[in-house]
Amino acid sequence: MADNAGYNQPIIDEFRANGGTVTHFGRGLVLLHHLGAKSGTERVTPVASWKTAPDAWLIAASKAGAPENPAWYHNLLAHPDITIETPDDGEVAIHVTEVTGADYESAWQEFTGHYPGFLDYQKKTDRTIPVLRLTRRS
Repeated sequence: MADNAGYNQPIIDEFRANGGTVTHFGRGLVLLHHLGAKSGTERVTPVASWKTAPDAWLIAASKAGAPENPAWYHNLLAHPDITIETPDDGEVAIHVTEVTGADYESAWQEFTGHYPGFLDYQKKTDRTIPVLRLTRRS
């Protein structure tokens, strides 16, 4: 899996150097620490997130409107117990679930209400962009 390290690494470095604040993204990112679905290799990927509650976040697997889901989406479904780095809570152990059914539309509306650019990504693709809920593990 190509992890876009050339693009992602400067964002990861800036996130860590500035307490979660990143140019052009503000404090809206989390860093996903996930395992490759097939390889088991640990990866770190910055993604836009929306904190919906003290112990919950939403993310969207947009891949900027590409025809396929990002590799990290498949990794999270295969290995849903991961760690994230957040601007306000530091490292958090979380469990990932895909938002489906009746809950999907409200989660998508909430997420795109804060990140309207994701509506443009949806227009670029025929697939439904998955929304994932990250919930703190005890």
